[in-house]
Amino acid sequence: MTDLADRVAELHRLHESGCFVIPNPWDVGTACALVQLGFPALATTSSGSAWASGRSDAATPLEAALVHGGVMAAAVDIPVSLDFQDGFAAEPEGVHANVLKGTGTGVAGLSIEDSTRDGEPPLYDFDLAVERIRAARRAIDESGTGLLLTGRSEGFIRGRPDLAETIRRLSAYGEAGADCLYAPGLSNLEDIRQVVQAVSPKPVNVLVGAPGTTVAELAEIGVRRISVGGALARAAWGAFLVAAGEIARDGTFEHLGSAAAFSEVDGRFSEAGSR
Repeated sequence: MTDLADRVAELHRLHESGCFVIPNPWDVGTACALVQLGFPALATTSSGSAWASGRSDAATPLEAALVHGGVMAAAVDIPVSLDFQDGFAAEPEGVHANVLKGTGTGVAGLSIEDSTRDGEPPLYDFDLAVERIRAARRAIDESGTGLLLTGRSEGFIRGRPDLAETIRRLSAYGEAGADCLYAPGLSNLEDIRQVVQAVSPKPVNVLVGAPGTTVAELAEIGVRRISVGGALARAAWGAFLVAAGEIARDGTFEHLGSAAAFSEVDGRFSEAGSR
């Protein structure tokens, strides 16, 4: 699937029915490994890619995000959605200009969130947040690419865990042109059910960052898409920090015993094992 139009069409098709997992790699190697495991689409993680570059999540500049999106999209033959944070601009005009740039990277979709990069206030004002989604939609339409636009409301991870306000925002984002709706931080199945019902027929993405639910349970209540955000990156960092910490602290190497075999990892990137 090398043609962008085909990837965009496939990403839209995946959102039409059923439930699928769109995991979040942070570099080309993890993206290729997830393709080999059979996932139908991928989404970048702003935090995971930032950490791999020695940055905090909020410190990623626009150009780095654009380059990362292009590299990831070119590395695999399945659709990739770009975590585009807040569009790297506060005003709708800036979001419009930056999303236009994003449409030229080869990604099949991108997301715009309503959290401010400054952190105070944690969320953009409601009316401004809606206009920002509308600006992103206009940019995608002007590009002619048809990229799938995900509208994100971040209250539950930014200190504003208000379900009614989250639903109000997501509903408005859907009306403003978002194709998929996403409120990271929702974990209670009844809350998720209420969101799904309130914004129907728009598909809903749910973030799973820890044990406690299953794909089957989320599919049962109507969730269309499941992502893991930076959780896979955190899992890798967790193993790395434990093993490296043991070496630095104790001068021992016991945790290296749980590492994947060289042949298991290297074989994934041999001529036969890579795409």
